Amino acid sequence: MATKVVDLVYWRNVGKTGVVFTGLVVGLASVFQLSAITVLSHLCLGIMCVTFPLRLYYKLLELLQWNPGVHPFQSYLDDDSSLTDKDTVMLVEEVVLLIAFAVTEVKRLLFIDSIVDSVKFVALLYLLTYVGLLTNGLTLVIVGVIIVFSLPLLYKKQQVRQ
Repeated sequence: MATKVVDLVYWRNVGKTGVVFTGLVVGLASVFQLSAITVLSHLCLGIMCVTFPLRLYYKLLELLQWNPGVHPFQSYLDDDSSLTDKDTVMLVEEVVLLIAFAVTEVKRLLFIDSIVDSVKFVALLYLLTYVGLLTNGLTLVIVGVIIVFSLPLLYKKQQVRQ
């Protein structure tokens, strides 16, 4: 999973990365303007506008006996996307560990375990209040996605140039 993300970020497969990057930015921009439920329903309707006529076309070919009755999306239907008990337990353990670490760290910062770290935390929170006044969270997420997909590529090209 991690190697697939690294491949996307470093644009190793330009076509796939372009689709993922464009989808993320357009999806986030859509959620910026519309509710998430509206965006999700329009996305599903768009997919259905492609799959439904294609399925009807294949069914018509089957009725006319020009096609052996192959379902066009059978490979997707056969794909096993279920989680095993072991996978579920592993994911839950990772999430619980992350939450426990975050709670411990926030407790340490709020109750001033280390004065220097707590002062840094206060400065960060103070700066975030100004960022929050200027933008909303979704704008920052969109900028973050653009940065994640742009900086590694720019860094790699800069290394080649030197």
